[in-house]
Amino acid sequence: MTRFTIASFNVKNLIGPDREYYRFQSYTPEEYAWKADWLADQLLTLNADIIGFQEIFEEEPLREVIAETDRRGAEANAASIPDPSKRYHRKAIFRKLAYESYGSAALAFAPNINDSGEPGHRRPGLAILSRFGFDGAPEVIQELEQPLDIPMASLGGDDEEAGYYTLRRLSRPILKVRVPVSGQVISVFNCHLKSKLGEYITPQGAAYPPETVLTAYDAAGRALGSLRAALRRMGEAWVLRRAVLDELEQGRPVMVLGDFNDGEHAVSSEIISGEVPFRNYAWMLRHDARHGGDRYSEAEDAQIREDIDRVRLRSAEKMFLRKSLRDVVYTTAFGGVHESIDQIYMSRHFDPSWPGAIGEMQYYSVLNDHLTDGSHPEVPYNKLASDHGQIMAHMVLHG
Repeated sequence: MTRFTIASFNVKNLIGPDREYYRFQSYTPEEYAWKADWLADQLLTLNADIIGFQEIFEEEPLREVIAETDRRGAEANAASIPDPSKRYHRKAIFRKLAYESYGSAALAFAPNINDSGEPGHRRPGLAILSRFGFDGAPEVIQELEQPLDIPMASLGGDDEEAGYYTLRRLSRPILKVRVPVSGQVISVFNCHLKSKLGEYITPQGAAYPPETVLTAYDAAGRALGSLRAALRRMGEAWVLRRAVLDELEQGRPVMVLGDFNDGEHAVSSEIISGEVPFRNYAWMLRHDARHGGDRYSEAEDAQIREDIDRVRLRSAEKMFLRKSLRDVVYTTAFGGVHESIDQIYMSRHFDPSWPGAIGEMQYYSVLNDHLTDGSHPEVPYNKLASDHGQIMAHMVLHG
């Protein structure tokens, strides 16, 4: 039996000091030191074996945070873990308290190809840290070799052209790694889908989009910007889903984590996870029905449910809530709304209800005490911490 933990951590704009990432936004050396200090404390608390990071502008600041975490972890071990001369040093509690260094861990960084490096117009990428290393080279998905053309069906049922939506590149990369854990290789995807912030178009010759002029508020234009953002987010979700299916169709265990920028029941999240099968398809009219009683057979019902279930991902959060009877989990708080937009999904290889499961989740942690309106004494404002909670699944592999 092997235990491991996997976490998702949106760090909120990690970049070095005096480097303007968005317009007029940068960290002074003191602000950067404060942010790095907070991040190291969070990493120390997580102590996760695999971590997917979002909003990483540059690799070096992340490496500095990891190194500082290791330094603090070594100090904590020296203070609280007994050496072999103590007869009680083998007690299980000390294994749980001990911090494990990332000194020999592997780090994969995926820069954003939309990042020109121009001050004030930067774009963040992703990273994955693994104490188990990687099996093979990490893969980055962002520039699509074949553009995703989404044709729209004609509602009239005729051959009239109904238009289509085309996606040529993602707003942020998807990072895929294969992680070897105790002889079992797990395909891990880290993503950060397009946010709900509206996408507005700057007319030729204009300095900025007219929808951003709030003193001349354009409700319809801003709603169209939200539509563009939603289309992009759902298109990116499908690209991720296709990559996940490539792994599942080869029988590989899969875990997907990151900032989905949508709740579990949003269409984009359901695209990633796949459909939930009905309990029974024998009541349903066949696709080629010739009369009202032409339904699927019991054998076909079983086949349909298996075909859907074998490629469906499970939400770690939902499995935890079902198991623990807790009713509050959230990773963001904005405008008085608390919701979970950071997720960990996993294939049925980790669902104990499936006979072929290789492992299962035993617990689910959420670090969200810092998500306040700024009154928390340790987090004066989220610029120097994160506006996301950190989530972690505690996993066990059987055998």
